[in-house]
Amino acid sequence: MIRVLLADDQALVRDGFRSIIEREPDLSVVAEASDGIETVELARRFRPDVAMVDIRMPVCDGLEATRQLLKLPNPPRVVILTTFDRGEYIYDALRAGASGFLLKDVRAGQLTDAVRTAASGDALLSPSVTRHVIEEYVRRPPRAQHRAELTTLTDRELEVLTLVAAALSNAEIGERLHVAEATVKTHVNRVLSKLGLRDRVQAVVYAYESNLITAGFREPRQERS
Repeated sequence: MIRVLLADDQALVRDGFRSIIEREPDLSVVAEASDGIETVELARRFRPDVAMVDIRMPVCDGLEATRQLLKLPNPPRVVILTTFDRGEYIYDALRAGASGFLLKDVRAGQLTDAVRTAASGDALLSPSVTRHVIEEYVRRPPRAQHRAELTTLTDRELEVLTLVAAALSNAEIGERLHVAEATVKTHVNRVLSKLGLRDRVQAVVYAYESNLITAGFREPRQERS
């Protein structure tokens, strides 16, 4: 059973999400919070696997709540909920360690899939949304430390990191590089370990911050045989 905490200051939104989540036999909402401070307190008490956190809440917003949640001894995976009108906050949440984010008009199946994806330890990387946010708010000089750390990666690992940053899945990367999906997973894990990153979302942020890729980047087209 995947345990979920819902954090949103609008009771109607929480009610709707709870109704969708609890239709699934493997999902359960264990707590609901209406502000950031309550979110952290309930997470400490109920130890959810996934926290669905609204970016805009009173008392303590979703960004600060995310930072505090990820400092807990057994932190939940954090999925940010947003209407996409405060993109800079979303980027900061990803840097803080959130596993991804969803628009509040998400369909029921996408919501439950997102909960399972986050709980499994993977990241929510939507090519049309995540990449747009990062491109808009990572327009700054590359970090020298990041550039130095990239030299620890092999050429293939750099290639894999670039494709991860383009929001390709392991299966898509394997098809692009003509290798097994398990091999791609091994490369991704090595990249995360060498760079001290938590998951694929942080890998995307890292790739942009180091200028490995830049705003406007699109993955190369696959050559036809």
